[in-house]
Amino acid sequence: MQVGVLGASGYAGSELVRLLLQHPAVTGVRCFSRASAGLPVAASLPGLAGYPGAFEAWEDGLLEELDVLFTALPAGEALPILKAAHAAGVRAIDVGSDLRLAAAEYPRWYGYDHPEPALLDEAVYGLPELWPEAVRAARLVANPGCYPTAVLLALAPLAREGLLPAQIQVTATSGHSGAGRTPRPASHLPAALENVQPYGFPGHRHVPEMERYLGRLAGRPVQVAFLPQLVPASRGILATIWVPAPAGWTQAQLTELYRAFYQGAPFIRVLEEGLPQTAWVRGTNRADLAAVLDPPTGQIACTAAIDNLVKGAAGQAVQNMNLMLGLEEDLGLPRYAPAA
Repeated sequence: MQVGVLGASGYAGSELVRLLLQHPAVTGVRCFSRASAGLPVAASLPGLAGYPGAFEAWEDGLLEELDVLFTALPAGEALPILKAAHAAGVRAIDVGSDLRLAAAEYPRWYGYDHPEPALLDEAVYGLPELWPEAVRAARLVANPGCYPTAVLLALAPLAREGLLPAQIQVTATSGHSGAGRTPRPASHLPAALENVQPYGFPGHRHVPEMERYLGRLAGRPVQVAFLPQLVPASRGILATIWVPAPAGWTQAQLTELYRAFYQGAPFIRVLEEGLPQTAWVRGTNRADLAAVLDPPTGQIACTAAIDNLVKGAAGQAVQNMNLMLGLEEDLGLPRYAPAA
């Protein structure tokens, strides 16, 4: 199977290449990058030492040489390529933001008028633990954002039971790789080291994505207040959401709800005690979840830890590819974190 990655020189794109090179069903990986075209991949990305090729410039004629296409490009840039891939019958997974929302939301949240609303109608939102059958039948997938992945997984069991309030408050921390490879003042070492940086509040771009799909799960609108923070780490997301506990519920009932909901999901670990930590999922496609009752307040702390570049981006994209192709869902994907 031949696959192509557009935006292969970025953090999410290069993580995709790393995972695909180790995938037993993938026979060839083509790396496309406008900025790095012609440069040896291994020279630009030393972690991919041994990769024999160079970055290529993209041309639509290359679609006929690919079985699956991944796009990991800035907002708006992938749409012409995704349209061409869909017309050519090539399965495509967008790791960017171009297929996640309704067309009317793009001017406000991403600053452009979406030119391909028909693609939005075709695209399936690829969160495999929640909508696996839709992904299996899809030829065009919108890979979820990193923060929405953590929040949706943390809240889905409660949402499906009708236990979410109309408004929720989310606090989440992320490593700096979540903002992409392009340097900016906040990512310079003196600004990032020993510093926790709130950002994107109010009005983070992932808010409408959370609201859209939490609403789908709950069957009614859910409003999200979201405060993200950068922490001095390269990767990892820890999300915390407080939800009122149903009257009379115990911790055992709560844990069992989550365990039953995610039974059979290969990349979900529901903790029976304690709270997740980002080190436990680093480099893996796993999400560690906990829903812990605080009896004095009657609140549930719903928490999720993921690696933003794997389960929050590249790993989830490969998981979606596996489902689309009828492969084992966990094929070629890491479940275990390094010891240190």
